Formats: sequence, structure tokens, C-alpha cells
Amino acid sequence: MVRSKADDSYVSEASRAVVHTPVDKLTALDTQSAREALAVEEPLEIRLLHGPANARATKSISVTMRTPGNDDELAAGFLMTEGVIRDATDIERIVYAPEDSAPVTAEEDLQSDGFYQPRRNVVLVELAPDVEVSLATLERNFYTTSSCGICGKASLLALRTVCPPRIKNLFSIDASVLYSLPARLREAQSVFDRTGGLHGAGLFDASGKLLAMREDVGRHNAVDKLIGSEFLADHTPLRNCLLLLSGRASFELLQKAVMAGISMVAAIGAPSSLAVKVAQEFDVILVGFLRDDHMNIYHGTDHIIREQPASKGER
Repeated sequence: MVRSKADDSYVSEASRAVVHTPVDKLTALDTQSAREALAVEEPLEIRLLHGPANARATKSISVTMRTPGNDDELAAGFLMTEGVIRDATDIERIVYAPEDSAPVTAEEDLQSDGFYQPRRNVVLVELAPDVEVSLATLERNFYTTSSCGICGKASLLALRTVCPPRIKNLFSIDASVLYSLPARLREAQSVFDRTGGLHGAGLFDASGKLLAMREDVGRHNAVDKLIGSEFLADHTPLRNCLLLLSGRASFELLQKAVMAGISMVAAIGAPSSLAVKVAQEFDVILVGFLRDDHMNIYHGTDHIIREQPASKGER
């Protein structure tokens, strides 16, 4: 797999995210046969090639169920938000493994049973020889920073030890702009329009401009793809950005925001208790239940600009 720097790389891979299946649609007592678009869900194994030039080693570090497409971004975002890599230059290249066949199109790669060839479900991230990786620390961090960690305290401690330095949060946004963001994210979700089955993650600036968006069957995968795309483009830390989630805000998603330097997270759904603790400890503005005309602010109320009601003398 060759890393694409094009801004439309997400669109070009959309064909891998959808398959069609026959379906019988029942309305009242009338049945009609049709073909329905489904969001693809398949495993992706992430392998790491690391070590000095004369002693390279390969290790499988993660398997996740994801929607195919932008797999290089997913792998890079995962490694960055887990603290394995710090800079895009840590990565020499990301390829599908094994590399024993010529490049194929999405159509050629799709088998008759609707699954992609196994070679497109394994990515190999090749690190530069001078990048040091502690496998013991790597495995410990994957365990203790996950949402299934030992306990909340252990998860917060692990995040505190691997996260990059935080600076004073100067991000602010108008409430009226915030109210408009869910509709803007929804409009950009092209695969959701076809399938109705994907989570979305969008990156916005304070003016409400959509900077990037990714979709996936998994919430964390959508965020990894989004952050990974910005990381590979050397745009991190994302201090002047807001992350919008189409669902709920969990600890894991706040962890990824902290690692990417994101200043604000807004969710259309609810945050978890540990997500709120992360927001408070790392000074991430956190909003939940964001709708057209209301929201809950769990941290950072002073960063949300609201029009002051006019006084009686000004009417």
C-alpha cells in the first residue's frame, strides 16, 4: 500500500466500504425484492516492523474490526494515540502485507462471497531504524489505557505518562456555530448515506469549517483514521481544532483526543464518567448531547461563547 497525500484519498477508497446484498422489503403485507447497501466490517491486523537496520523484527500488535479503507491512517492513528510513535518521520512506510502480489483494484480484490482478500486485511507499519520501541511498555500501555483497563485510576495514570505536554487551552467557539456542526458532519457522511451503519468523526475549526472527516463501523476506528490522516500530513498537535463524534464520548476517544493535542470534543451522544474525568484533568472542553438548540457542557463552559441578552435599556 502506498500512502496517498491527496485530500480526496478518503473518497477514492469509499468503494471498499460498501457491499450490496439482496433483501426482501416488507411494507404492510406487500413484499418487494431489492438490493441493499451494507457497510463492510472486516478485521484489520496491524503489524510493526522495528529495530535497528541489522536486527529488524516484526510483531503483531493489534486486530480490530473495521470498515476497509484508509487503513494506513487507522494504523498510524492507533500507534500515535497509544504513544508508540511521536512524529510522522518515525514511520518509513505503511504497506499491505504480505507483498507477494501486484496491486489490485477494490473490485478485483472483492471476492464472490463479499469479503476482501486476506492480503488487504493486514498492514505492516515499518518504523525508521532509529525509533526505539519498548515491547514491554507497548503491551502494558495497550492494556492499561484501554477502556477495559484495570480501573479508572490506572487508565488515567497510564495516559498521564504517555501523553505529550499540554499547554493552556485557548480554544473557544460560538454556541451558535456548535449547534450547526452535527448537520455539517451528517452531510459529509457519504457512506452513511448509502448504508446507515457507520460512525462519523469530524475535525472542525472554531469557525465551523469542516477540516476532515472519517467514517467506520467502530467509533475508535473512525477517530484513529481521522487523527492518523492529520498525523501523516504533519498537522499534529491539533490545538486549534474540535473533534465531533456522531455517537457517545468514551474514555478511549478522549484519550485519543489528548494524545493528538485536540482542545475540544463534542459528542452527539453522552459522555462516560471516565471521559469527563479525562476532560477535567487534561483541560479538554467537553460537550455532550449536542443538538440543534441545546447541549450539555461537562468541562470548559467559559470557552463556549454565548450572546448576552440585551438589557432593558438596550431594547
